[in-house]
Amino acid sequence: MEPNTTLTIFWAAVIGFAIIMYVVLDGFDLGVGILFTVVHEDEHRGVMMNSVAPVWDGNETWLVMGGGGLLATFPLAYSVLFPAIYAPLIAMLLGLAFRGVSFEYRWRATKGRFIWNAGFAGGSLLAAFCQGLALGTVLQGVEIANREYAGGWWDWLTPFSILTGLSVVSGYILLGSTWLILKTEGALQERAFGIAKVAGVVTLGFIVAVSIWTPFLGDTYFARWYSWPNILYVSPVPILVVIVAALFWRALLARQERAPFLLALVLFVITYAGLAVSMYPYIAPPTLTIFDAAAPSSSQIFLLYGAPVLLVILLCYTGYSYWVFRGKVTAKSGYH
Repeated sequence: MEPNTTLTIFWAAVIGFAIIMYVVLDGFDLGVGILFTVVHEDEHRGVMMNSVAPVWDGNETWLVMGGGGLLATFPLAYSVLFPAIYAPLIAMLLGLAFRGVSFEYRWRATKGRFIWNAGFAGGSLLAAFCQGLALGTVLQGVEIANREYAGGWWDWLTPFSILTGLSVVSGYILLGSTWLILKTEGALQERAFGIAKVAGVVTLGFIVAVSIWTPFLGDTYFARWYSWPNILYVSPVPILVVIVAALFWRALLARQERAPFLLALVLFVITYAGLAVSMYPYIAPPTLTIFDAAAPSSSQIFLLYGAPVLLVILLCYTGYSYWVFRGKVTAKSGYH
């Protein structure tokens, strides 16, 4: 049975939503881990970990939904894309695993705490960079022959994928620093304001670099962004980036606590929308579309009985977690 066009677009939107939810939610706690490399005071590090302790593992639920949902709704894309990014994907999972172990052991360690500090920072950095590598690999296109991945083992390692890897790391640092502005106070918050200013400038630089490079990866991308009248339809994306960036900088200068984090999230969503505009309808550029890769309509309909319920549960659980653990975190108040 052929895929249903409407359901295919719906499931592509659901998978896309799960991915952006993971990126913005797990992004800030990965950013907090990366910031261990520049914040060395043990008390500050304890506050930083406590700020994400109630939510970090729940954030990763969205990664499971995105990967599992891709297998269920776009099995051909799953079988093609995963071999193309096996190396960065395995490294990312190892980073997340070691980061999780370090998160728990750091609180119990005394003499060896420096090992788990390094593990938490290193695991966070590795996971973030590998996510960027995977993104760059998909954007630059994968070689497909006879409905199988036909590229080489090292195709994921290119100058463009390295650029996107560094971009994701910078963006996560931005999210992590603005999260600390929201959740902490005193000297640590002051440090976070300074880091957010630098991370904001660097992240915008990476956004510009990736935006300029991407259209030259293929004729489809170039036509989508630079041909007439397409340029009129996609122009709101860069315009919104400029507006949000200006508001973000204004919020930092005004020493606002909540606005920088929210605006950083909005900036991620806008850039993610820009990537979606570039790729649609391809799920594995430059040849495999969502309609080619979709599961049969019978499978798509069957999934409707469970996936929307699961999505609502995840949203409610996520929202409730952040509501319960709202407010500031200090050295004397924590969750661990």
